[in-house]
Amino acid sequence: MSENTNIKSIAVNESDSARWEKIDRLEAELERKKPRKKRRIGMKFRRIFGDTVGQVVLTILSIIWIIPLFYLLVQSFRKEPGAWSPTFFPQEWTLDNYKRLFTETKFLQWYGNTLLIAVCSCIITALFVLAVAYAFSRMKFKARKPMMNVMLILGMFPGFMSMSAVYFLLKILLPNNYQSHLSLIIVYSAGAALSYYIAKGFFDTVPRSLDEAARIDGASRFRTFYKIILPLSKSIIIYTILVSFISPWCDYIFVSYIMAGVPDTGMYTVSLGMYKWLEREMIQQYFTTFCAAAVIVATPITGLFMWLQKYYVEGVTGGAVKG
Repeated sequence: MSENTNIKSIAVNESDSARWEKIDRLEAELERKKPRKKRRIGMKFRRIFGDTVGQVVLTILSIIWIIPLFYLLVQSFRKEPGAWSPTFFPQEWTLDNYKRLFTETKFLQWYGNTLLIAVCSCIITALFVLAVAYAFSRMKFKARKPMMNVMLILGMFPGFMSMSAVYFLLKILLPNNYQSHLSLIIVYSAGAALSYYIAKGFFDTVPRSLDEAARIDGASRFRTFYKIILPLSKSIIIYTILVSFISPWCDYIFVSYIMAGVPDTGMYTVSLGMYKWLEREMIQQYFTTFCAAAVIVATPITGLFMWLQKYYVEGVTGGAVKG
């Protein structure tokens, strides 16, 4: 209404040419406003529709992922023996599977072996990765680019491709002790530096002026790295530790290959020992015990991720900015 009034006032007070020019401009402006409003409504609808579809898809995928985990949990409380049950939920509930796990099996020993290997490998791997990443980020030397490219390419190949070579190297290096926890720690830690690129990308985002100021004050490279850079890199340190811990904690392939034929089952890790329970001769007897063990093995790593997920995401996103 107000725009029509403006048009009439222009027609009365101004000359014909100027009057009609302003009328044309106002009408053109009115026409431009109409489709913009329609476009805004269309964009808002598409955004709401896209968000709704995304939420529905993610919800369905979450349910698909959760169902096997929930089944594993409820089966750990099943009293009926055997690997197969006609119902999803147990007909009788019990804690005997957990009691049996700790009293009649070597699960605690396997758990301790796995924890020892994972912690030792995690510490060595984290030190290797952070040191190599800092060196590539801050130090300039002749073979830097070729080394980075070669390590990046080698890191793309899965580790199990080298299983046979690793096994025979261990037999040469440790002829009397190649089937041991020390061998597993060496295997998990030896190639750690190949995963440097995320940490290097994070260190690239830390201002170089901090290094320069420390060098002016007389600090060595190691002191600069230890006293200045690491305290500012909490998120990438936690990310590196988590990734380094998960690999030996969950690994079955290398353990089964290196520890094959070991007469003392107390040397097993949880993945190897639990897999033995799923063999044809033992699955009917140990399936529910296996489910209970799986719940206990998954609980600490799940809790650790939930507790440190903020730093995990910061480490991944921070390391992906540059590199």
